[in-house]
Parts: sequence; structure tokens; C-alpha cells
Amino acid sequence: MKTITTTTEINATAQKVWQVLTQEKYYLQWYALFCEGTTAITDWKEGAKIVFEANGMGLIGKIAVFRPNEELLIKMTGLLINGVEDYDSPEAKNTLQGSEHYLLSETDGKTTLSTSADIIEEYYEQTSQSWEAARAKIKEMAENL
Repeated sequence: MKTITTTTEINATAQKVWQVLTQEKYYLQWYALFCEGTTAITDWKEGAKIVFEANGMGLIGKIAVFRPNEELLIKMTGLLINGVEDYDSPEAKNTLQGSEHYLLSETDGKTTLSTSADIIEEYYEQTSQSWEAARAKIKEMAENL
């Protein structure tokens, strides 16, 4: 696993940034930069399952930390393959080391968004480019809310 980390200064409140991270009408736009049509199936509560899905394929995780306007930590637990949840294959077990972490810190109406994502090495370069595009999209949307 390799870790992608980003820090972004956003001219918007943490509440607006949080909306972009967790509300469907916004996250569909930046998730699409990883894979067109990706959605999150979850109830956005700490301890809840989350499935990142596009066309029956995706990642399965657990929301380990959910502190609105402050922190979101998702730990990966498996894969979705052709609509079937997989927790036991070698590929699924490889995802167990993965996570996505979002930290928000607001000062004077501006927010610093720090992200980190653990990525399987073979997907690192492609995913790094997608993260850069997603970071810019999150910033743009939050600043225009």
C-alpha cells in the first residue's frame, strides 16, 4: 500500500466542505473523477457500512469515525464484484489495509481539508491523478455553495 496525502485551503466554512463530502448531489460529481457513475450507499453514521459502487463493482468499507464538519475515516473491508460482496478472496483481503481519511479545520471562515488514502501500489499513479482532480472539484464546489 502507498498513501496519497493532500492538503487544500478552501475559502468556505467547514460545514460547506462537509456538505460536499457527504451529500449525494455533491459527492456524485467528485466521485465521478475516480469512476463515472460511482455512488456511496450508506446512512452516513459512525459504525455504518459504506459501499462505493458503480455498475455492480466497487469497494466496501466501514465508517470508523464520523464527526460532522471535522473528521471522516473510512476503513475498507472488502470488494463488490458484479453486485456480490466479497470479503474472503485474496483481492478483498488486500483491501483491508486501505482507508480514506478526511480532516477539516476551520479558521476565520476558511477550511483546511487534509486527506489521506491508502492505495494498492498498482493503482497508485492513476488514483493519484484522480485524487488531484477530486481535490480541485471539492474546493470549487465548496467555494461556490
